[in-house]
Amino acid sequence: MTNSTAHASGSILVVDDQPANLRVVSALLSRHGYEVITADSGEEALAIASEQAPDLMLLDMIMPGMDGFALLERIKQRPELLRLPVVFLTAAHDRELLLRAFDAGAVDYVTKPFMPEELLARVNAHVGLKQTRDRLERVARERQELVNLVAHDLKNPLTSVLFASDILVHNGTRPERIPRYLEMIHESAQDALGYIKRYLEAQADSVLSRQHAESGDVSAPLPEVLAWLSRRYGLQLEGRGMQLRVQAPPRCKPVAIDDLVLRQVAENLVSNAMKYAPDSDIEISVRGSAPGFWQLLVEDRGPGIPASHQRELFKPFTRLGEIDPTDGMSSGLGLSLARQIVSNAGGQLWYEDRDGGGARFVIELPEAAERG
Repeated sequence: MTNSTAHASGSILVVDDQPANLRVVSALLSRHGYEVITADSGEEALAIASEQAPDLMLLDMIMPGMDGFALLERIKQRPELLRLPVVFLTAAHDRELLLRAFDAGAVDYVTKPFMPEELLARVNAHVGLKQTRDRLERVARERQELVNLVAHDLKNPLTSVLFASDILVHNGTRPERIPRYLEMIHESAQDALGYIKRYLEAQADSVLSRQHAESGDVSAPLPEVLAWLSRRYGLQLEGRGMQLRVQAPPRCKPVAIDDLVLRQVAENLVSNAMKYAPDSDIEISVRGSAPGFWQLLVEDRGPGIPASHQRELFKPFTRLGEIDPTDGMSSGLGLSLARQIVSNAGGQLWYEDRDGGGARFVIELPEAAERG
C-alpha cells in the first residue's frame, strides 16, 4: 500500500492489481488536491476502508482473488461502509457487465484507458455529493440534539412555574408567602426564556465547545449558585414535608463555568433527587477537592442507584430507576447532557453510593482564572 497526501479536498481509495495503474491514478488525483490511498487487492482494500472509510473508492472490476464485485458485496454487508460511493474502473464495454456493476451498488464507472478530464470530473462529482450529504446529515443531527436540549432544559423551570401557580390557584399558602411564589414564577419564566435565547444563538455543540474555549473568561460563584437552588426548590420540598439543606464553606473560589450553565446542571440533579427520592431531604454542599478544584454535591437518602444500573447511568435515554415517576415525561437525557457540559468545562460529574444509604452526585470543576 502507498499513500500520497496533498491539501486533501477529499480522500479516495484506489484499488487495482496493476502497480502502473495505481501510480497513474494516484498521481493525477494527488495533483488535484485529493488524499489518495492505494490497495492492490480486494482484501487489503476492505481492511483499509474498514479502519477509516474514504470519501470515494475507485475500484478495478477484474482482479485476481477477490474481484471488484466480491469486494463490493462485502462492503455492502458492513453498516459503516454501506453508503461508501464506489466507481468501477474497467476495460470492459460489455453492457451486461456494466448493468451488473450498477445492480451491485456502484454509483458510476470509468472505462480504461480513461481520459484524465473524464476521471476527474466523475471523481469531483461523486466526492462533492458525498461530502454534501455528510454535511446535511451533520446539520440534521445537530438540530436534533438542539431539540433534545431545549426540550429537556425547559422542563425544570416550567415545572417550577406549574408548582407555584398551582399553589396560588388553589389558595394553598399563607398570604405572606404569595410574593415568594410570584417571584418563583417570574424567575422560572426568565430562565426558560434565557435557555431559548442561548439555543437560538448557536448550535448545541458549538455552545459546549465554545464554553470550554472561554472557560478562563467565565465564572460561577458557588455560594450564589447554592442560594439560587435554595430559593428555587426550598419551598417545593417544604410543601412535601421535606427539607433542602444547603451548606458552603465561608471562603470558596468561583469555578470556571458559566453561572447559568452550572445552575442548569445542578438543577437537573436536584430535580432528579426530588423525583426518585420523594420522601427524602436533599443536601447540597460545596467542598474543596484537589488543588485548584471544587466540588458541588447533591445528596439524598433515597434508594440510591442499583449497582446493575450504575454503568449505564450517564448514557443517553437512560433513566435512574425501573419505574418512571414522571409518567413518560422524562427523556432520560439529563445526566448525559449534564456530564457533557461539565466535561466541556474541564470538570467531571460522577455518582457514588452514600454511606448509610442514598445517592450522591458530585460535580467537580476547576477554579476560574483570576482576572488581572
